[in-house]
Amino acid sequence: MVRLIFTCCHPAISMEAQIALTLREVCHLTTEEIAKAFLVEKATVAQRIVRAKAKIRESKIPFVVPDKSQLTTRLNSVLRVIYLVFNEGYSASHGNDSVRLELVNEAVRIAGIVLKTFPQPEVMGLMALLMLHQARMPARFFGEGGIVPLEEQDRSRWNHRKIEEAVDLMHKSLDSGAYGAYTLQAAIASVHSQADSFEKTDWAQIVTLYDALLEIDPSPVVALNQAVAIAKRDGPEYALPIVERLISSAGLSKYHLAHAVRGDLCRRLGKRDEAAHAYETAITLTSEASAQRFLLRKLLQSRGSAL
Repeated sequence: MVRLIFTCCHPAISMEAQIALTLREVCHLTTEEIAKAFLVEKATVAQRIVRAKAKIRESKIPFVVPDKSQLTTRLNSVLRVIYLVFNEGYSASHGNDSVRLELVNEAVRIAGIVLKTFPQPEVMGLMALLMLHQARMPARFFGEGGIVPLEEQDRSRWNHRKIEEAVDLMHKSLDSGAYGAYTLQAAIASVHSQADSFEKTDWAQIVTLYDALLEIDPSPVVALNQAVAIAKRDGPEYALPIVERLISSAGLSKYHLAHAVRGDLCRRLGKRDEAAHAYETAITLTSEASAQRFLLRKLLQSRGSAL
């Protein structure tokens, strides 16, 4: 599997096409799942894959396992593939299953193999990030796949030994000074994972880490996550304009989590009608059953009803 991923991430095609092709042909994610990962339309992903295959065919690109001297040039694409496979497993994009453990476990396994071959800071950072999220998974669901938000999770169910191992790995990457986005994401996850309770989370530190992450990965999703932290640190009135701007002008109008965040902020500000509308929009934008159930509870709460 690892060799196939490195083979498919051929530098002769664009990185986006490499990743889409690898996710489809090697990792067997559907075009819909890949589109969700990239926050683009399904047709866009399909076109990327078609163009990548045409480039391979027309240029007669030999798809053979690269030798070790060629592996490094493909490492960034490989790490991205692992990251996206884990994300799809951690939060399935559609269907009744909230999580796909086979994808989570496979992503962690592959990351471990890559780390042995490339003990580099960002590989350490990615491995730490995956381990931190994996360690919290036992407390993330209840009943038939219902999502338990972070503030309600029973932290005694987290795998604290795995958290310690991941934090140590994250610090090794930070200490190198050559870290990147995965390590900063791991640092953010470590602040959550090391807090004794949700109330004791160091939101100021998280906002600062997001500042650093936005410097090297200025994506709308990162900005959305920072807005959530700003709401916790300063109050929802400071975060709501940020989220509304991201929805209207930063490409998150069809991203259900952006509308869910807006709903939460409006609810906390007493804007019940706006909160309800935001939750309704979020529900229509996801096909994941567990997310729809979670958002429906939020919608009913915003209306003063009970499920």
